[in-house]
Amino acid sequence: MAKKRGQIKKKDTFIDMTALCDFTLLLLTFFIMATSFKPEESVEVVTPGSTSTKEIPEGFMLITLDKNGRVFFGVDNINAKRAIIDVVNDDKNLGLTPREKEIFVTSSSIGVPFSQMKGFLSLDEAERKKAIDNVAGIPVDTTGSYTTNELAYWIRLSRNYLDKGGRIAIKADASSGYPDVSKIISTLGKQKIFTFSFITDMKGVPEGTALFEKMESARSGSSSEE
Repeated sequence: MAKKRGQIKKKDTFIDMTALCDFTLLLLTFFIMATSFKPEESVEVVTPGSTSTKEIPEGFMLITLDKNGRVFFGVDNINAKRAIIDVVNDDKNLGLTPREKEIFVTSSSIGVPFSQMKGFLSLDEAERKKAIDNVAGIPVDTTGSYTTNELAYWIRLSRNYLDKGGRIAIKADASSGYPDVSKIISTLGKQKIFTFSFITDMKGVPEGTALFEKMESARSGSSSEE
């Protein structure tokens, strides 16, 4: 059959994807190496429900109170935690090794008195998880000084290394007693800290609030991706 005049001959199209694959792999490697994963929480706390309309921003001090009345303390800033543990180690003569300091930095919180810190941090990961059930928590004696109220010491020291003195968030178990919560609030009050937040679960967020709109937007984004 004769070819039609002006007909363009079709050619196979070939695209070399090697360079694009290499670039994608480099991006994936970068994000994996640069991502900071949230450490596992030291104790499980069932927070009460509320009609909160705000989120807790990043860069805060977290005071955790479990159902047994034990207090744990953590800081949501890796660089600040490194500086804090160096000062604590020198001030309290703990004799921590670099490995033990790093365990403190990568842990979500600490819940032992200074006298037991080295022994606790020297344990391997499996032993520390088992020991959590038996730790006494950070001493909170509101009738004494910084030597007997170790929570006050942690707060006072940490404020020196956080932006604008750091924000305070209290995460109390729904079944914890009022006297235990009152001790934490009293400790904050003695340091002239009257602004802090309680962490609750996210159910019951009122419609029309900024937080509600943000949650709905996140749900819509997840649905569209699926």
